[in-house]
Amino acid sequence: MGAPEAAAGARPTARERILETAYELFSRHGTRAVGVDRIIAECGIAKMTLYRNFPSKDDLILAFLEERDARWTRAWLQAEAEARGDTPARRLLAIFDTFESWFARKDFEGCSFINVMLEVVEPEHPVRIATVRHLESIRGFVAGLAEQAGIEDTDAFARQWHILMKGSIVAAGEGDVHAAGRARELGRLLLDHHGVAA
Repeated sequence: MGAPEAAAGARPTARERILETAYELFSRHGTRAVGVDRIIAECGIAKMTLYRNFPSKDDLILAFLEERDARWTRAWLQAEAEARGDTPARRLLAIFDTFESWFARKDFEGCSFINVMLEVVEPEHPVRIATVRHLESIRGFVAGLAEQAGIEDTDAFARQWHILMKGSIVAAGEGDVHAAGRARELGRLLLDHHGVAA
């Protein structure tokens, strides 16, 4: 979930520096609360440099969401689930094991896709459409595991599992330190309902 690795010895480009600063700020505070001026100030660049790389704040948010998908969804969540589980069912449950350590972190920031989606209410706004697409990508990963586990209606299962995931993230944001464990228990019941041994 950390910074992308620059090539050995290479200085990050202005675009990379801007995106890295925006990533940290947007992840922590949301996109509405963070203005372009703050990103410019923290990044130490000229305003024209930002707009040369990202013509609008929405363009920067879209790039942030892509980066979040690469770091959070694929490089962290999917990789952790696959490393922790040796069967599709155990990989599904390992999502909540992974969440447990994430929820316990002092810098737990919640799900950026949910946060940004709730900030942008217009259904046809490009940023909202992007958040929905990234959430669909997470469900796609779950559906793939469900298919490997022999579950017939993978879409319905993935939507149910994703509700557990999103609900546990929100509960953790409320301060429920056992949210991941509770979701894992419900996940076991859901697997059992579909005839899959965990």
